[in-house]
Amino acid sequence: MASKESSMSFSRKSYRLTSDAEKSRVTGIVHEELLNDYLHRIFSSPEHAPTAATSRKPLNFQNLPEHLDQLLHVEDEDEESQGQVEGRLGPSTVVLDHTGGFEGLLLVDDDLLGVIGHSNFGTIRSTTCVYKGKWVYEVLISSQGLMQIGWCTINCRFNQEEGVGDTHNSYAYDGNRVRKWNVTTTNYGKAWAAGDIVSCLIDLDDGTLSFCLNGVSLGTAFENLSRGLGMAYFPAISLSFKESVAFNFGSRPLRYPVAGYRPLQDPPHADLVRAQKLLGCFRAVLSVELDPVEGRLVEKDSSEWQLQGQPTVLLTLAHIFHRFAPLLRKVYLVEAVLMSFLRGVVDAGSPAQAQSVVRQVLDLLWLFMEDYEVQDCLKQLMMSLLRLYRFSPIVPDLGLQIHYLRLTIAILRHEKSRKFLLSNVLFDVLRSVVFFYIKSPLRVEEAGLQELIPTTWWPHRSGREGKDSKDVKDETAEERVRRRAYERGCQRLKKRIEVVEELQVQILKLLLNNKDDNGGEASRYIFLTKFRKFLQENASGRGNMSMLCPPEYMVCFLHRLISALRYYWDEYKASNPHAAFSEEAYIPPQVFYNGKVDYFDLQRLGGLLSHLRKTLKDDLASKANILIDPLELQAATMDDLDEDEEPAPAAAQVPRTAAVSLMTPRRPLSTSEKVKVRTLSAEQRTREDIEGSHWNEGLLLGRPPEEPEQPLTENSLLEVLDGAVMMYNLSVHQQLGKMVGVSDDVNEYAMALRDTEDKLRRCPKRRNDILAELTKSQKVFSEKLDHLSRRLAWVHATVYSQEKMLDIYWLLRVCLRTVEHGDRTGSLFAFMPEFYLSVAINSYSALKNYFGPVHSMEELPGYEETLTRLAAILAKHFADTRIVGTDIRDSLMQALASYVCYPHSLRAVERIPEEQRVAMVRSLLAPYEQRPWAQTNWILVRLWRGCGFGYRYTRLPHLLKTKPEDANLPSLQKPCPSTLLQQHMAELLREGPDVAPSFLNSVLNQLNWAFSEFIGMIQEIQQAAERLERNFVDSRQLKVCATCFDLSVSLLRVLEMTITLVPDIFLDWARPTSEMLLRRLAQLLNQVLNRVTAERNLFDRVVTLRLPGLESVDHYPILVAVTGILVRLLAHGPASGRERATSVLLADPCFQLSSICYLLGQPEPPAPGTALPAPDRKRFSLQSYTDYISAEELAQVEQMLAHLTSASAQAAAASLPTSEEDLCPICYAHPISAVFQPCGHKSCKACINQHLMNNKDCFFCKATIVSVEDWEKAASASTTTSSAA
Repeated sequence: MASKESSMSFSRKSYRLTSDAEKSRVTGIVHEELLNDYLHRIFSSPEHAPTAATSRKPLNFQNLPEHLDQLLHVEDEDEESQGQVEGRLGPSTVVLDHTGGFEGLLLVDDDLLGVIGHSNFGTIRSTTCVYKGKWVYEVLISSQGLMQIGWCTINCRFNQEEGVGDTHNSYAYDGNRVRKWNVTTTNYGKAWAAGDIVSCLIDLDDGTLSFCLNGVSLGTAFENLSRGLGMAYFPAISLSFKESVAFNFGSRPLRYPVAGYRPLQDPPHADLVRAQKLLGCFRAVLSVELDPVEGRLVEKDSSEWQLQGQPTVLLTLAHIFHRFAPLLRKVYLVEAVLMSFLRGVVDAGSPAQAQSVVRQVLDLLWLFMEDYEVQDCLKQLMMSLLRLYRFSPIVPDLGLQIHYLRLTIAILRHEKSRKFLLSNVLFDVLRSVVFFYIKSPLRVEEAGLQELIPTTWWPHRSGREGKDSKDVKDETAEERVRRRAYERGCQRLKKRIEVVEELQVQILKLLLNNKDDNGGEASRYIFLTKFRKFLQENASGRGNMSMLCPPEYMVCFLHRLISALRYYWDEYKASNPHAAFSEEAYIPPQVFYNGKVDYFDLQRLGGLLSHLRKTLKDDLASKANILIDPLELQAATMDDLDEDEEPAPAAAQVPRTAAVSLMTPRRPLSTSEKVKVRTLSAEQRTREDIEGSHWNEGLLLGRPPEEPEQPLTENSLLEVLDGAVMMYNLSVHQQLGKMVGVSDDVNEYAMALRDTEDKLRRCPKRRNDILAELTKSQKVFSEKLDHLSRRLAWVHATVYSQEKMLDIYWLLRVCLRTVEHGDRTGSLFAFMPEFYLSVAINSYSALKNYFGPVHSMEELPGYEETLTRLAAILAKHFADTRIVGTDIRDSLMQALASYVCYPHSLRAVERIPEEQRVAMVRSLLAPYEQRPWAQTNWILVRLWRGCGFGYRYTRLPHLLKTKPEDANLPSLQKPCPSTLLQQHMAELLREGPDVAPSFLNSVLNQLNWAFSEFIGMIQEIQQAAERLERNFVDSRQLKVCATCFDLSVSLLRVLEMTITLVPDIFLDWARPTSEMLLRRLAQLLNQVLNRVTAERNLFDRVVTLRLPGLESVDHYPILVAVTGILVRLLAHGPASGRERATSVLLADPCFQLSSICYLLGQPEPPAPGTALPAPDRKRFSLQSYTDYISAEELAQVEQMLAHLTSASAQAAAASLPTSEEDLCPICYAHPISAVFQPCGHKSCKACINQHLMNNKDCFFCKATIVSVEDWEKAASASTTTSSAA
């Protein structure tokens, strides 16, 4: 091909070198004198000074080959030696010994230079060793984990526990632990990071061994190495699981050559000299232009050079590339010669000029070299560029990264080169995502952050939600000056990083170009195929481990992809008014069920795709006019049956997706006609399959009636957007949470520094020893904070900036719209992949928790509306029957539980339509069995917290002096009850005769289970603690025990809320279930009180132990919950209700008045008419918690105690002795009060009512009970007497 700017087209075959006789017949050659001057100008020897024109041998195209042979001749002493070099043994091409020189399981790259650990501690060495002289090799650190790099002898024996440096005659440097190893270990060097280069140097003349990190010497590591007969050293490495490195023994130019040290593999000296000479000739062509009219040579800037089609220039270039092309296929020469030339081009001029020269060079490469030669050259060129970018040190202006990205852009602007690289290299051979990553500097002083941010600052107190809790007005003048100076430094850093990010976005814009379809497929559609494969490998984790994308790379890639995507989206909108802006973007629901996009094995909301296609095929036909091919259904069924069998050989496997293709209709389809679909492989998809054609909607095939007819944007952009959402779900969210650790470290060190400064102020002046230690600690903390605050500035600029926050917010809104549109399709909503709901939940969590305190979610546009829409989705879908996956249902439930813990999000729940609110509460009140009831109960508790008895606390009283693990946990938020949702709950409980009984019976059942489990566990804990031998209680058992306690408290609070809102459910005995519910409630309350309030009981002893994990177990939370229920029953409402509650409570055989007295710290009830004595401080008493319990609430407790004391005395005086035969034969606690019909057996009402909840058969005879009637002994006796008479 020719230059795009040239109006002429050249056929490469026309300019191949032919015989001398044919050359002479070429027409268009300039006259001999000008040609001679031109060729001498181009092919002058740099070793000799230019001679006069009269003394030069005339040059023409007939004798040019001979001249070139002389020019490129390399003397024998310069030829690279093919034999053994003194001091080195082994092959001249040095690689890793993958056949015998390794221990453990390792993955070695195809070039035998890269290695990934795949076992505990694998070891591998090279194929070549050295025994004399000075030698060096480089290791490119791809991951910063546990590795030991150095040298070993052939006699060293390694295993899965001992590697290089752990045996005699093996020596290693470990930058992860910052140590050196030779049997023993000592501190050495600096910490390494991913992207660093370690140089390993051995001097066998002096017997020393040393290392360099990024070209900076770390000093001599070992001396007095063993030398002599049989002692030769191999480069070697030991690395742990998933750690990876790449070696450079000399096959490529060393990044940091060391004077006097020789690489293990000799560079190709002769070829290097020839390539440099040919490059000089090529550069001369670009800087000289022929003027045949004037008959002279014109010096021009290479950026202005154009290929005009002059035969003289073409033949000259043909001679150059005839010899240059074979050399440009070699890795070393591409990096040392071509890369250096292109880097010089980028450095020399403006970006536009550099792109012009690079374009001309690539045009010439494709014109004069064979395709396979150009392809090899481009492949090596891009691999070199990636290595240079990835392993370049961070400098203050990021100049190296900017330089390599500009060169990458210049290469990718060349259309033919871009398409080749995209099709064969960028995603297949190398991990091109590296180009979109900006590595974080581990050593801030080397990155120049001290110059960019000379003044450091850190917040005094911070919370991840919203702004700093400490107001700016509380700052001192000095703090304000430091903070502003720090912020200015952060802005300087951010501006420099933005330059790099903009270049990275330009690369993606080039890859997403869909206008370059001249003579082939556009770049965007090649990118889509590779991008989908990239997502599949990372989603399944089954791809080549070296090709899997690290999470930190994925974060940067996502942000750049969103920027490029929105650019093309809005560009399309500008030319198509009916399309949507990127702010309104979403994925139409038909994408999920028409099969055009492959979602691999990812779970759908309704289950597996094969199952959904079988069960919903009628809905697909009626709503979307789609018929699934019966052969596909049969194949899917067979796949389900054979999923446990061994897979077929790789050669027999055909890549398949679930893509659906329209069968090329000849005419437009009517709405009633059905489209039969078939599956396509990923590589078979064409532009038409994605974008569609006149009668084919492409990705939007099967549009449901709820969706608009006008497309949102180009279909290909929809697939890119879908991939971006999937990327967030794969690893971006986890990485965002991980990076918060830097901010947490700053907060911890800031707290430690403040504590140290406080101790310094309080320390007596005479204690010089303590003052010295505190001063030393203060200095350490200050230095660490200086380092961390600068590193935090980098993290905020690259990960948590305002622009990155807007990207995540945009993804959140995309997912919300996608879910809303999918919901309108009814049953077809089940086809949506689960990750759309997951991303909606997780992105909101990230915005709320990870981007503060620098940026607040409240500042985002449309924040209130977005919260409300997310609330509506959570409220509707947490109990959606179309969603079957257990994990996603749990996630929805947990998200809703967290949502109601914060005031702003709870208000959003209250803003959703009333119909949706009522439906949500109705779902929450469904019986607890067969569903995750603990989370449901937690939601109801949060709606009540702040209204219950003594229930206004954020943290329990006994935990106030301890530091919370995370103050941002939902459970530690201030109470924010919702009276609106409480009102809905009350209305629903009154609504029908079955709603309240079924809900309350399930709550009482779960309370009985949770508290019984808790008591059983603390018995085991107490027994273990009392044994003489030392015992350790399993931490998991402690956690489960604390969970059962917390569940018991929360269930009691739900009962308190129910009694407060709808007391009639328990006290209106006109309801058929009220008495039974009240008796069950009284029974459970008495059991809880007796277990917790007994003197020196099991509960007391376990609480006193204060075991880690049982911090929440205390008297206060459970006793105030029980007290709240009793107060509502006995101190509120009409007298008739109080009397019923009192009688039921006193009638329970477990009732003990001393348990009620315990609440106020009294061992026994006071005498009638006497005042309550002051509480004993050693005993529990609600009166001790005046900060948590109001005086009014205490008065109600005293009133309740007085009432129960009086009622208990009256009941004791009025009760008559009961004979054993009159007691219930089931519980022996209550008198017989009910008779069963028709069998006539008897029991108390409490026993029979509870029995009839689950069984209709008689206790005794198993006859079916038709009815239960009241029974009184007097009535029965009179009936018996009259019948006898």
